[in-house]
Amino acid sequence: MFSGIVEEMATVVAVRKYEGNVDFTLKCSFVDALKIDQSIAHNGVCLTVVKIEDGTYTVTAMKETLDRSNLGLLQVGSAVNVERSMLMNGRLDGHIVQGHVDETATCIGMEDADGSTYFTFEYKADKAMARRGYFTVDKGSVTVNGVSLTVCEPTANTFKVAIIPYTREHTNFRTIEIGSVVNIEFDILGKYIARLQDFK
Repeated sequence: MFSGIVEEMATVVAVRKYEGNVDFTLKCSFVDALKIDQSIAHNGVCLTVVKIEDGTYTVTAMKETLDRSNLGLLQVGSAVNVERSMLMNGRLDGHIVQGHVDETATCIGMEDADGSTYFTFEYKADKAMARRGYFTVDKGSVTVNGVSLTVCEPTANTFKVAIIPYTREHTNFRTIEIGSVVNIEFDILGKYIARLQDFK
């Protein structure tokens, strides 16, 4: 379980592909505090630490994860938003994030907002998935590359988010431009409410 409050950006230092899996080796400031089997969100994707060595850690992504996310686009030098799992005695500063990315979206617009920036993202419209809670609502929550954000101006397959300068500087939103592919996780509360409708 995560909150969508990115701790920092880790740097990919190695990528190893084998069969349908990919091992990503990364470096960040909290490597020494990690343990094998610990969960870390990478651009919003929950992955398990499988190796710690020489100031780096390694996680494995399977084919299903690679198909649903932008992790397959990572290469050596890529900056990845990372967040360790929530402590149960801490504040929930973002919203409840599972680390189960639903799909990718593409940045289709950027506009200035008096120092901040509005980003518009487009994702695949699917009425069947929408009936299961895979959609955004105005002032609701969405996770973009692991960042907990508030939705504005949603349509059937697009939404905007406002990014303040601090967030842009301290996450990989600073590298996002029109055409960039991001990971999105829809709000779990919406999915549960949608599921309940099946029992009426």
